[in-house]
Amino acid sequence: MDILNVLVVDDEYGMRRGAERALRDIVLHLPDINGEVRFEIRTAATGKELEEKLAAGPTDILLLDHKLPDITGLEILDRIGKSSLDLLTIMITAYASLETAVSATRRGAYDFLAKPFTPEELRGAVRKAARHLLLQRQARRLAEEKRQVRFQFTSVLAHEMKSPISAIEGYLQMVKERSIGNSLESYDHMLDRCLIRIEGMRKLIADLLDLTSIESGQRQRSLATVDLADVVRGTVENVKGEAQKRDISIDLEVPDGLMLQADRTEIEMILNNLVSNAVKYNRDHGGVRVSASFIGDEIQIQVQDTGIGMTPEESIRLFNDFSRIKNDKTRHILGSGLGLSTVKKLAMLYEGDVTVKSQPDVGSTFTVRLKNQPSVANAQQSTGSNAVLIFS
Repeated sequence: MDILNVLVVDDEYGMRRGAERALRDIVLHLPDINGEVRFEIRTAATGKELEEKLAAGPTDILLLDHKLPDITGLEILDRIGKSSLDLLTIMITAYASLETAVSATRRGAYDFLAKPFTPEELRGAVRKAARHLLLQRQARRLAEEKRQVRFQFTSVLAHEMKSPISAIEGYLQMVKERSIGNSLESYDHMLDRCLIRIEGMRKLIADLLDLTSIESGQRQRSLATVDLADVVRGTVENVKGEAQKRDISIDLEVPDGLMLQADRTEIEMILNNLVSNAVKYNRDHGGVRVSASFIGDEIQIQVQDTGIGMTPEESIRLFNDFSRIKNDKTRHILGSGLGLSTVKKLAMLYEGDVTVKSQPDVGSTFTVRLKNQPSVANAQQSTGSNAVLIFS
């Protein structure tokens, strides 16, 4: 529950007491910001007392009389406008006129309340101000969080791009300077490393586009009946060449006719990330097992490998953006650090999740759960307005 501090400034004792009684014990329910608000009330009778109360503690809503013994409300508004106080002012006056209202608004007053007013009218004005103030603050918090996310995202992206660019630049400089002689064959290894680095950057860009298309809601989804066994076979075909080079076997336990309602491209993205990782992080002569089955109204997909595995601490941060396990065993394995975070975001679209069980030097098992009939809200999430747009 939010607590807002209200300062009632009026030279009439009855007005101060009446406003205090009207507001002290009420609780405002604000469903559009998912919260409740109650008020702490303070009062002041003069401009000098107002200054003391403002200096003594925070004020969120100021109920300000137009005419005080030692200063006018308009003069107070001018002073507040030059300060850094984060509050809303509601002018209260017995001299209600269009000219007064315009002058007060120009000086920063949020609202105008003419005397005499009922307790309900006062509560209505304060309720409107409270809602506006909280929405305003919430928007500022979200904007600041967005700036921080953008800064962190850009910093990590720059770091991920800097390393391969520096490596390519170094190799090309060596070629240009003919540092190991004039024979072209002597530079084949360097050129191969450049091509590998370029492929890594291309994968990073592709993963980044996948991730942002999901989060921004720009990607158009097409839900249809998908044959999971067919998608798995296509995925395995994509990694077969790399697996054969390292004598890694791939076993499938996916029955024919296993159908689910899904966007085929999204299921391909999930399986491509998991199966390619199972090969990439495996040991030579190892194995990969891909299985799938119905459990209730969910499809469960498991990808198990006999690879390098992870510690529990490494597993915890595995599904964050740009999260890569970096140690002596993974130092020479290229990756964007976006694949598994994309898998998690896609699983959530199907009201599901992805988890991992892993043991160093034994292997890892990734389990994805997908609801076969995702709700309409989730099915339309990619085109909705609730997603986080990283670069907006």
